[in-house]
Amino acid sequence: MTREWAEQEAAADPLAAFAKDFLIPAGTLALNGNSLGPPAVGVPVALDDAVRRQWGEHLIRGWWDDGWWDAPERVGDRIGRLIGAEPGQVVVGESTSVQLFNGLTAAARLVPRRRVLVADAGNFPTDRYLAASVARLLGLRLVETPMDALPAVLDRYAGEVGAVLCGAVDFRTGELWDVAGLTAAIRRAGGVAVWDLSHAAGAIPLRVDHDAVDLAVGCGYKYLSGGPGAPAFLYAARRHHGDLDLAVTGWHGHADPFAMTDAFVPAAGIARARTGTPHLLSLLALEAALEPLEEAGVAAVRDKSVRLAEYLFALLADLDGVEVVTPRAPDRRGNHVTLRLPDAVAVAEALLRRGVVVDERPPDLLRICLNGLYVSWTDVYDAVAHLWEVLR
Repeated sequence: MTREWAEQEAAADPLAAFAKDFLIPAGTLALNGNSLGPPAVGVPVALDDAVRRQWGEHLIRGWWDDGWWDAPERVGDRIGRLIGAEPGQVVVGESTSVQLFNGLTAAARLVPRRRVLVADAGNFPTDRYLAASVARLLGLRLVETPMDALPAVLDRYAGEVGAVLCGAVDFRTGELWDVAGLTAAIRRAGGVAVWDLSHAAGAIPLRVDHDAVDLAVGCGYKYLSGGPGAPAFLYAARRHHGDLDLAVTGWHGHADPFAMTDAFVPAAGIARARTGTPHLLSLLALEAALEPLEEAGVAAVRDKSVRLAEYLFALLADLDGVEVVTPRAPDRRGNHVTLRLPDAVAVAEALLRRGVVVDERPPDLLRICLNGLYVSWTDVYDAVAHLWEVLR
């Protein structure tokens, strides 16, 4: 429980060298990567090259000379490897909201006779808003359920269940759901599984192909560290590509985009999920940000994050008035830990003044991100020391 012990663990940490690959201000403990990951050192380099050389010297030729046209699928394949998807099933571009709307609508259209749309009642607000919007748009019955009651709901609406939208990790508590098991239950009920992986991609090992996930979305700015507003990804299992009817279409997703035809003819494969011209600078920033995570490997990052959480739990054991909300079992939690304590907003503000960056969910939840790529054992020790002083 001493800082000396934490220093010894940090010195022996095989991932310790990756901290230098991120731009974190000196004296700052960056513990909110579940909300916004810090920039990788390669991001400003990539952006400078994209603006000064690619755009500045090549102008419109950058689409071909610098690989801009292929970027949505090229970066998609890289993210695909991080979530357990074979090439040709992930495309990057647009916001998380657009990708989620497109994926959920396409899922419902895959089973048009099934009129019940099931959604995670504890999901992030945007997911819930969009589920309600898709239900109104397509004339579906929306059934919201807590995730632990999902199997019972699937049984209750057997024969009627169509699209089912779930969050892999509870954004408030950090609870990790059984993607494989629940996907199997959804498919047994005749439904189409759509997973929001925003708090899971890059944080925990995923196997979307192996687990027979139908569609999935995820943002690029949390554990992927692509920057604020980074483009999101859409995964669609290859078996669905021929029937994928997307609500938001654009010329980049056309089978012959430069023909400029009157009617939209979808491209073959995942390319049909491209829309209009992507936000190229943000996309190239995300591509550069993936390099440290790819080098370290999600499994290694996850292993360290699990051990950091165990250390955090031990340090918090004697802290009066603090309740750990996140499940203790490693297979039941993501890579952020949530604490319940009085006036979490004021506590978070006080910690920020001390250089400890966490975030809160009012009124009483404090979230601490333990990303093994750049969070160290001494970071955890020091954060708890500051928390103890703030509460005192």
